[in-house]
Amino acid sequence: MSDNETLMQQLHEVQSQLAFQEDALESLNGAMAAQQKEILVLRRQLELLKQRQDEQGAGSGTAAGADNANEKPPHY
Repeated sequence: MSDNETLMQQLHEVQSQLAFQEDALESLNGAMAAQQKEILVLRRQLELLKQRQDEQGAGSGTAAGADNANEKPPHY
């Protein structure tokens, strides 16, 4: 092979590798964007669950709620 053919082959290989890396980068970027959306949804759900738990905890903090906690279940 001549030097020119070798250089052309190497250039072709580098171009192929670059195209593959660009495709992989695009794919990873899409996956990361999807994960970020999912994280935001999960974070919001967690906030809502915590808020609901806090509301239920505040509602059961009354004296009647404390009496119910010490009561034996009906099957005893």
